[in-house]
Amino acid sequence: MPVSITQALDIIYKNASVVSSEILPIEMALGRIMSEDSIAAFALPRFDNSAMDGYAVKCADANSTVTCTDVIYAGDDPKMTLHATQAIKIMTGAPVPNGCEAVIPVENVTVDDTQVTLPEEIKKDGHIRHAGEDIASGEVYLHKGEKVTAYSIALLASQGVTHLRVARKIKVAVFGTGDELRPHFEKIEPHQLYNSNTPMFLARAKALGCEVQYIGSSGDTIESLESAVKSALNADLIITSGGISMGDKDFTKEAFTNLGMELHFDKVDIKPGKPTAFGTIGKTVVINLPGNPLASMVNYEIFVRAVIRKMSGMNAYHHATISTQMKEDFTLREGKHTVRLGIFDGGTFMPFIKQLPGMISPLEQANAMLITTPEVNMLEKGKMVKIIPINWEFTSEAKEDFFTR
Repeated sequence: MPVSITQALDIIYKNASVVSSEILPIEMALGRIMSEDSIAAFALPRFDNSAMDGYAVKCADANSTVTCTDVIYAGDDPKMTLHATQAIKIMTGAPVPNGCEAVIPVENVTVDDTQVTLPEEIKKDGHIRHAGEDIASGEVYLHKGEKVTAYSIALLASQGVTHLRVARKIKVAVFGTGDELRPHFEKIEPHQLYNSNTPMFLARAKALGCEVQYIGSSGDTIESLESAVKSALNADLIITSGGISMGDKDFTKEAFTNLGMELHFDKVDIKPGKPTAFGTIGKTVVINLPGNPLASMVNYEIFVRAVIRKMSGMNAYHHATISTQMKEDFTLREGKHTVRLGIFDGGTFMPFIKQLPGMISPLEQANAMLITTPEVNMLEKGKMVKIIPINWEFTSEAKEDFFTR
């Protein structure tokens, strides 16, 4: 009996283990997932400093003329103390001197040699960046399960961190099944087809930050399938397509089972893509997707993407949605949970009118999808719908209801 989409995702999250970690230079950790918290060794900023080029002053000297004979530059270690009726010229980022109560920007004063006329009002602590106002010493500033970005690297560098423990790249192995499927670089006979799924699976896994391995296509025999599976068992995730329906030569599931796979589900209540299977051989995750390209792409985005997020150690591994409006009226057949690919233009979403399981062109054109519940047969123009982005990551730490009803 088919499991629901949400049941399938729950099973995936429960049975997909986070991969081991490795230590990398911070510049090489971009896009990886943190394997441990990063704790500030010292405050940021480390010292009170000036936010502007200007003058360090006392508040009581507002609306008066004071004497300035000293200057502090960024990188200096000032030893002087600021007294009343004095000002000290200071550059952006320079440590403020003892006794400084505010910094007045250079454009707000009048200067005549060593004499500086101050404005009528001086706000205490104005234009002073205080030690620890960005990050306090001992504070967790990057959390386990977060993705490392260029701005994460800026934080790490500001703490003098050179190396970081992150989840290693997930190893993905891919092979196709079917005697009729041939690699795209070979000549084919009229009765044969090019294998478009395997290159797609490989490219998508690489785009999602994985290491990839192409096993090749296996024939429609138990022996050839088992040989392909054995050569892929060093991977964290094995993805294959076809051979899991009801045909006479659909032996993929049997081949995996013979090699010790624990099957967690073999059908999902989804259109397109019902013949989707998920299992594990030890810590290796196995996902068998439908042979039809569009059906396999849809289930790749829903299920394989979820596996990769979970195995990478992300905290936010659940699908998140964007609420938007339908661009035009759209009718669809009720009775199943249905996925429709389409275009999100930033303000509205429009599903493709023509979408069949064996089609390939919609895969390249779509940037989002919606999933309707079985009772939905009409989506009116202006109706609020929930879409899942395809071309960019949009995730949540909490499980979200992503169905359009």
